[in-house]
Amino acid sequence: MTGRLLHPFAWWAWAGALGYAALRTTNILLLGLIIAVSWVVVAARRPDTPWASGYSTFLRLGAFVVILRVLLEIAFGQRLPGTVLFVTPQVTLPTWVAGTSIGGPVTIAALVGAVAAGLQLAALLACVGAANSLTSPARVLRALPTPFYEVGLVVTVGLSFAPLATVGARRVREARRLRGRPDRGLASVRGVAVPVLEGALDQALALAASMDSRGYGRRGSLGVGRRRSAAAATVTAVVLTGAGAYALFGGSAALAPIALLLAALAFGISVVIVRTGAPRTRYRPDPWLAAEWITAIIAAVAAAAFTVAARLDPFGLNPPLVPARIPPLPALATGAVLLSVLPAVLTPAPPPEDSA
Repeated sequence: MTGRLLHPFAWWAWAGALGYAALRTTNILLLGLIIAVSWVVVAARRPDTPWASGYSTFLRLGAFVVILRVLLEIAFGQRLPGTVLFVTPQVTLPTWVAGTSIGGPVTIAALVGAVAAGLQLAALLACVGAANSLTSPARVLRALPTPFYEVGLVVTVGLSFAPLATVGARRVREARRLRGRPDRGLASVRGVAVPVLEGALDQALALAASMDSRGYGRRGSLGVGRRRSAAAATVTAVVLTGAGAYALFGGSAALAPIALLLAALAFGISVVIVRTGAPRTRYRPDPWLAAEWITAIIAAVAAAAFTVAARLDPFGLNPPLVPARIPPLPALATGAVLLSVLPAVLTPAPPPEDSA
């Protein structure tokens, strides 16, 4: 299978499953495996386009998060028991800030916990970066249902910032290098930041003018009452989805299905209202074929496996910090992560150039 781009929702479902797995575990080995799997799939199925080059930016940001988390732990973290690696200068704080410390002994357990917390966020950034590199923001926006178009436009513009900034910065650095000016380090910040910002604003204005000339965002025959009802249902669906996700990851697993079910109901109402009043046409819609079904099924199985593993082996997914030791690799969770690498070989290879 060659010469076809996968449906954007399939890639986002796959990345969402990996991100869900990253949020469910603090096992350093599993988090590193999640990042490795995302890198393998991106290397195998990333199209040869400028917007697909932002994955490395997300990896660098993840590395910065891990380092920052470790530094914060050394300066302000909890003083967990265990083997002391070194001692930093300590500041005595008043009793009304009990539980907070500045400096003091730094143990192996504290550093392992800091690395795990930072690596969790780094893995989530890698999943978002992978989805952002595997499918273009324009294709995601084009595939969105009509009620979520405005919300999707805002999210898509936000997600496209990293690859556009990466491309712009690379172009400016090359131009400065040809002119014999510094293109790295602090000496180049001012000369790079201003052209990148100016280019981003120019692209935004050109995109807005192009979308307006093509009728994007036009309401058609949808009346004011229906438009407000659809907007209210859409906002309700988004809020309920956020509440359901918070309940799912915050420990209130019993409330999560109710909130997500109500969110799906609100979304369905919004779709019905808009489709009956303002039909929307799509030029050359992305097909949903066997490769998309395979990717979506792999994502669903991986997410379900992590949910089951969290109940059967909670200490495997979230190993205790004391005593500090190498965490085990739970069989079910490890198999779910390894299963997620299959889209690298079971999906069609991208064409030489993305025409989307």
